[in-house]
Amino acid sequence: MRRITSLCVSLLVAWSAALFGQTAVTTRSTNLRRDSSTRHAPIRLLEAGEQLSLLAPQKRNGYYHVETSDSASGWVWARNIRIDTAAAVAPHLENVAPGPVVIGPAVPGSNSLAGCGDGLWHHVYHPNRLLVMNECVTVTGTIVDDTNGRNSDGVRHEADGDTHGWLRPDPPFANLLDSGNRTAENGDLVFEIVCHYRVTQADAKPSCSTFADHTVIPPVGSHVAITGTFVQDTNHQRWNEIHPVSKILVVP
Repeated sequence: MRRITSLCVSLLVAWSAALFGQTAVTTRSTNLRRDSSTRHAPIRLLEAGEQLSLLAPQKRNGYYHVETSDSASGWVWARNIRIDTAAAVAPHLENVAPGPVVIGPAVPGSNSLAGCGDGLWHHVYHPNRLLVMNECVTVTGTIVDDTNGRNSDGVRHEADGDTHGWLRPDPPFANLLDSGNRTAENGDLVFEIVCHYRVTQADAKPSCSTFADHTVIPPVGSHVAITGTFVQDTNHQRWNEIHPVSKILVVP
């Protein structure tokens, strides 16, 4: 049984690695949208010939979830792109720091923060509860499940719609853990993907009213690179987090 489980996890990791490396190109001018619909204004117009990375293998309402060469993520109409099924390239890791991430002076978060340039801070509820120490970082490590299998995706489903997941950071990023992580989060770094689940918390609903996240969370045990804003959550035991998460890539 253990061998079968190990094989399944390995296959899922391999599938995720291939998925995140798949490329596409726009065949005509097309809109990059915040979700898989035309309900909201587009993020921007993509020109014909722009290179994209596919973030999920399935179409949703006729759209693919993609990332542009300047790290903007969104949705494009499937008929306006061509997927390159022959080439699978390694994820771009040029932003992964070889050593510890620089921790700057903590400043209160706000919906106007640039973060990683993808507009996600517009959807962080009560952003001033988070102290921002670095607006955009990329951290590598292994996804672990501190719910002990309570949820099939290995993360806690928060009432505000966010994930509450755990990353066991690689040694170069050990400086991102504080006493709150060690005492309340099993020595792991928390990562929160905003507006990923149905929001049941009343004061958080406005933040996700125009946005729903569809990030594919790699399975527990995956070695990943997580990009997002490095913050401290002051509402709890002041543990450190990547919040909001901009992207997750499976890496070797």
